[in-house]
Amino acid sequence: MQLFHKQITTPVGCLTLVAHDAALVAVLWENDDPKRVRISSSIERLDHPVLLEAENQLNEYFAGIRKQFDVPLDFIGTDFQKQVWYALLSIPFGETRTYLEIAMQIGNVKAVRAVGAANGKNPISIIVPCHRVIGANGKLVGFAGGLENKQILLDIESD
Repeated sequence: MQLFHKQITTPVGCLTLVAHDAALVAVLWENDDPKRVRISSSIERLDHPVLLEAENQLNEYFAGIRKQFDVPLDFIGTDFQKQVWYALLSIPFGETRTYLEIAMQIGNVKAVRAVGAANGKNPISIIVPCHRVIGANGKLVGFAGGLENKQILLDIESD
């Protein structure tokens, strides 16, 4: 499967969007650890329709216009990771959940740490809102884009 990428500038830094012919497969952070999300090589394609649509929707999100994304997605991961990522998609705009709540939602209350690990490997940052997952104590915890960016995203959603 051939992948294509495009970089965009946002309020949380430079993001790299990655897609195949039909769907977005990744939104990667500027200083993302290449081991966090393993993506095969991609070709820069600034006019790719899926990448352009993702860029447009992200720009609307950052402008406070968009509260829900509808760009087509294709998760690359294990069945368990996909289960967690689909659960993340159900967290409403402006709300947060804990790792325990996500574990309960997927029917595996003992998998809190595994949920945290899957959350940390979410390949489609922002659009699949892993930033909406917080610690049991209500504090911001682990985020591939950095806690400062996590706070920026949550602030965008609190207006």
